[in-house]
Amino acid sequence: MADLYLKALESERKQLWATCRLKGLPRDTPERQRIVAIDEAIAAHKAKGAGKKAAAKPDPNGAA
Repeated sequence: MADLYLKALESERKQLWATCRLKGLPRDTPERQRIVAIDEAIAAHKAKGAGKKAAAKPDPNGAA
C-alpha cells in the first residue's frame, strides 16, 4: 500500500527545493528551514516504518 503521508512530504520537499534553487535562496529563509523540518519528518517516519517491519518479521533462527 502506498504511504500517502510520505509521498506528500517528499512532494512538498521537492517543490520547495526547486523554488529555493530557482530563486537562489540562502539557508536562513523559511523555505530552507521547512526543507530541513521535512527531512527530519521523513527520517522519523521511515525509522518508525522500519521498526514496524522488523517487529513483524519472524526470527529466522526460530528463537522466541
